[in-house]
Amino acid sequence: MKNNKYLSLLLVLGFIVLAITCGGKKETPSTPKTITQTQAESVKTQTDTTAITQKNDSITSKPQTEKPVAPSNEKAGKYMVISVKQGDKNLGKIKIELNDKEAPKTAENLRTLVKKGYYNGLTFHRVISGFVIQGGCPKGDGTGGPGYTTPAEISPNLKHDRGAVAMARLGDQMNPKRESSGSQFYICHGSPYNLDGQYTIVGKVVSGMDVVDAIAATKTGPGDKPVTPVVMEKVTLE
Repeated sequence: MKNNKYLSLLLVLGFIVLAITCGGKKETPSTPKTITQTQAESVKTQTDTTAITQKNDSITSKPQTEKPVAPSNEKAGKYMVISVKQGDKNLGKIKIELNDKEAPKTAENLRTLVKKGYYNGLTFHRVISGFVIQGGCPKGDGTGGPGYTTPAEISPNLKHDRGAVAMARLGDQMNPKRESSGSQFYICHGSPYNLDGQYTIVGKVVSGMDVVDAIAATKTGPGDKPVTPVVMEKVTLE
């Protein structure tokens, strides 16, 4: 009987040991660790790939580091540039923006004359400080021109502000249509608003008003003509 009790006790102990041993396999951390390591490798791979892609993009974009030249919508020859000289002194340049919107025919006529070199060597023959400086006459006295006039393009939107550029013309009695001189123009040194609505304003000075000021300050003689000629040494388009 005692032997049977010992045998039963041994069998029970054996089952307990077997159960503990089998249960330990369920808690292995190997699978979670593997997953974590795989995720780490995956992240590392993505990081490396991103770095390579960025490097490749950088290499590819190097030729584009120089800003591409944007197509210009500006009309060719939008600016008329006058290099001015008086005696042996270079006074500088007057840069005029031509107004194709309000005075397209007049602006195009000036471009044509500039391209022909018409203005090179002509003078500002009439200078009145606080009023205007006028030039573009081949005779140098205000009586000459290219042999034609241009249609009036008088705009109510434009004023004779300081720096405005307009075309000279004959008086209303001889010129009821107010057609402009083919070549003579004036630059406003002051703001002669009393001329608004009577003359074709073709543009404005965008740089070089200091040159206009210097011309306006020059000594003049009869007919408001500078004692020392103020010459348009060279006139170009930009």
